[in-house]
Amino acid sequence: MSRVLELVEAHLTAELGEPDARAAVTFLGADRIEVLRFTADTPQGPVVRYGTLGMSGAPMTDPTAPVADPERGPRAELLLAVRPLARSGGPVPEVDRVLRPLAVLAASPQVEGVVVAPGASLDVGEPLWPGAPFTSVLVAEPGGVVPDLELPEPKDPVRFLPLLPMTPNEAAWKRVHGAQALEQRWLDHGTDLRDPGRGTVPLTG
Repeated sequence: MSRVLELVEAHLTAELGEPDARAAVTFLGADRIEVLRFTADTPQGPVVRYGTLGMSGAPMTDPTAPVADPERGPRAELLLAVRPLARSGGPVPEVDRVLRPLAVLAASPQVEGVVVAPGASLDVGEPLWPGAPFTSVLVAEPGGVVPDLELPEPKDPVRFLPLLPMTPNEAAWKRVHGAQALEQRWLDHGTDLRDPGRGTVPLTG
């Protein structure tokens, strides 16, 4: 497990640069989860990316499987990108408080037997950070900012799953219409999914 996590951290650093902060959270019945913070300048302004480290130490296992394979099975880490300033220009000083909710989500395969996969909704039951209009996230397809990390056989590669924050109305609409339909809504309306203060995308018409 430690060797896998060393490879994962090296991969994240190679793709995103050196982390400028990190925090560790330990949950009862689960291995330690770390969250690394990477800050980058983009043509649209600064972006803060948070990446979990620890979720991929063991493969995710279907809770209905009679025996858990310690080597084979999907492995993943979670990524969340947020602009440190809202579109309105107002600061979001407590956005770093997302570290604990991210660690909770990353520990869910160990604690709850959840297999996290693209298209899934993950609900933390509270705002992602104080004042955030989001209490859940949509798991998006991997392979964008951080490509998959191949591991020695027979281990599956580690996939880096982007998390897209959803407002409660968007989460309810997604449950009825599906993840692809919600992502198309965001695309059609030019939604900035990194804006920490954005509102709900129009869901009618």
